Amino acid sequence: MLTMRRVSKSFLGVRVLHEVSLDLEPGEVHALVGENGAGKSTLMKILAGEYTPDEGTIVLDGAERSFSHPAQAQAAGIGLVHQEFALLPHRTVAENVFLGREPVRRGFVDRRVMERRTAELLAELDETGIGPRMLVKDLSVARQQTVEIVKALAASEVRVLVMDEPTAPLADHEVELLYGLVHRLSERGIGILYISHRLREVFDLSRRITVLKDGRKVATLNTDEANADDVVRAMVGRELGSYYPPRARPEELGDPRLTVTSGSNDRLHGIDLTLRAGEVVGIAGLQGSGRTSLARALFGAAPFTNGRMTVGGRPLRPTSPREAILGGLALVTEDRKTEGLSLRQSVRDNALLVTRAVPGHGLREVGRLLERVRLRARDEDQEAQYLSGGNQQKLVIAKWLAARPQVLIFDEPTRGVDVGAKAAIHTLVRELSREGMAVLIVSSELPELIGMSDRILVMAEGTLTGELAAGASEEEIMRLATSDHTAAAGEESAA
Repeated sequence: MLTMRRVSKSFLGVRVLHEVSLDLEPGEVHALVGENGAGKSTLMKILAGEYTPDEGTIVLDGAERSFSHPAQAQAAGIGLVHQEFALLPHRTVAENVFLGREPVRRGFVDRRVMERRTAELLAELDETGIGPRMLVKDLSVARQQTVEIVKALAASEVRVLVMDEPTAPLADHEVELLYGLVHRLSERGIGILYISHRLREVFDLSRRITVLKDGRKVATLNTDEANADDVVRAMVGRELGSYYPPRARPEELGDPRLTVTSGSNDRLHGIDLTLRAGEVVGIAGLQGSGRTSLARALFGAAPFTNGRMTVGGRPLRPTSPREAILGGLALVTEDRKTEGLSLRQSVRDNALLVTRAVPGHGLREVGRLLERVRLRARDEDQEAQYLSGGNQQKLVIAKWLAARPQVLIFDEPTRGVDVGAKAAIHTLVRELSREGMAVLIVSSELPELIGMSDRILVMAEGTLTGELAAGASEEEIMRLATSDHTAAAGEESAA
């Protein structure tokens, strides 16, 4: 169906692709993986007509093609679904699907035709949860992702669909919806080039995996003959096991840095936990179990209304993030782009956001902070929006380290970052804990929780259902994550 042969590309004299070749069969899901900067998105933008290659050819259905504009690639049957949505929230689904290509009758937009065609496309994908007249703002993130895909399909008779980090904005329970959509597209004979940092979904969905490193293709593997270690070794040149630094020994742990006794609010019930200096504790649970609610309650964003809490041995039950910061707490939020950074401000200004905003914290030398988190940026004046996902996450961590917290809470610490950046963040977390900081990690990636945690606490329906020692299995975690409430909690819920 598609062959890209010896494609090369340079920007300002810097070569970012070196003679990369790739092919795709009808109905195949072909995963494209590699660290940030490996060249994945550049290769796909060449295919979609956003960039023109310096060298190389594109062969589609046996004919050599050359695209100098995205419209040409769309007309040839190539669709691209970007990681960042490009939807108008206050317009209908149909208006978004046909944005810029509205059918016209007698000089006016023909809404009847537009809505009928949108309904047909949704029906082809067995998508019953979306109607053409629904406003995009009223849809879940997963449904908005579907609208983006339908928009790509409506542009032409798509033969090849490029999906760039499609699950990055999705919650856990929404990923299954995307899986079903990918399978249905594949069954229609559409070839899918699937870019992702999440190895589990790469192995769940793809038939083959192509690995890029520093702009070069280093391997194409048959998925059923490979494992995660093979892919990681090709990407970064080391084993998957080296991602997780050694855990703390019991004698290395200090006094309690954080305690909660009977902490409750409208989402949490009877939370009891202790976090010691030098300890990394993981919080596991299914979507809606209360993991993020616990992080926000500790940080005073959605505070506990009952119970007791101490930080560093002193009573503290923050009712605002400001109180939490002054009390020695820090929260690296799940969504770094909207809650963690000011993207149009410089690296320097972002690193100092907390210390400038909260009285009682003196400004610290930015250079040392950035070295501490191993941030890679052009300089301190570079805008945060131009950093890779991994470096943006490191910048968020630097911002909190400037406040010298006693307890550092992570909500999805490595979401949307490549495997190399994950390893760097894991190493940094363990270094911080060895210096006496207490770390709490909320993560939906069970291998990460198992690899990083000295203990794992499991949540379900706003309660802690159990505690597991380091090295617990995924099966043990899931058993507790799906367990029933105690009888008392069940009676309270029923009431």
